[in-house]
Amino acid sequence: MKEVGAHSPAKPFFLKADPGERFCLYHAPRPGRHCLGAFIYVHPFADEMNKSRRMAALQARAFANMGFAVLQIDLFGCGDSSGEFAAARWNIWKHDLVIARSWLENKVAAPVGLWGLRLGALLALDFAKSSENPIDKIILWQPVISGASFLTQFLRLRLANEMLSPDEVAKKASGTKEMRNLLASGETLEVAGYELAPELAAAIDNLKAADLALKMPVIHWFEIIAERGRPMAPAGASVISIWEQHKVDVHVHLIPCVPFWATQEIAECAELVAATIHISAEESQ
Repeated sequence: MKEVGAHSPAKPFFLKADPGERFCLYHAPRPGRHCLGAFIYVHPFADEMNKSRRMAALQARAFANMGFAVLQIDLFGCGDSSGEFAAARWNIWKHDLVIARSWLENKVAAPVGLWGLRLGALLALDFAKSSENPIDKIILWQPVISGASFLTQFLRLRLANEMLSPDEVAKKASGTKEMRNLLASGETLEVAGYELAPELAAAIDNLKAADLALKMPVIHWFEIIAERGRPMAPAGASVISIWEQHKVDVHVHLIPCVPFWATQEIAECAELVAATIHISAEESQ
C-alpha cells in the first residue's frame, strides 16, 4: 500500500501509569496542517493486536497526514508496556485510556475521539459510556458483537493446540464449557501463548455491543465484507437496529477486504484506510 505525504515519523515514548508505564507512539499532525482533531487508537485482543500493527500504522499515518493527531497506546500487559498479560484487567485497560486521553488533551488543543478495532472497539465504547466527559467521535473497525462469543472463539485456539500436542497433562479441558468452568473456579488458562486470567475472561464474557449504545454526535462503524455488494452480517445489523432505537447516530460503512487481524500473513486493506480518511475529511470540513 502506497503511503502519501510522508512526514516526521511517530514519536515513541513511555507514558507513566499505574502500575508501571505504557508504551506509546505519537503521530503529530503533518507540519503546516491545521490540527483537525485527535484520536486514541484502541488495539484489539491478544494476537489480533500483532496481526493488525501494520494496518494501525498505515491508518495513523494517514490521519496525521490529513491533520489529525493520533496516539497509539499498548495497554497494560500488551506489547511493550509494563505488566504480564496474566495481570491484565478490563478496568486497568479503561484507566489506560483515561491517562492516554489526558496526555493527548494536554498535547493538542483539539477534541479527542476514539478509534477501536475488534475487542478494542468494545473497550472504546465501554470507556466512552462510563466517561464523565463526552468523547468527540468514535470510529469502530469490525467491532466484536458479543464478548461471550469472542471468548469462546479464543478458547477454541487452546483446543486446536491441544489436538496437536502429545502432552496429555495439558489436556485438562475437552471443550470450551470445561475451560469456562476452570476459569470460573479461579484458574488462569494459557491460550495460544497468552495467560488468560478469570477476571479478564469474566469481563469480556459480559460484554455486548447492543448494551453500549451511546448518544453522541456520530459513530462510524466500518464492517468488513467478503466482496462488494454483500450485506452486513445479521448479528451486526441487529445491533445497529437496537442502537437506532436508542437514537444513536450510527453510520455503517461496508468495506470489501480480508480480515487482516486474523490472516496467517500480515495483510493490508487500502480500501478501509481510504474510506476512514474520506469520512473523516467530510466531517472536518
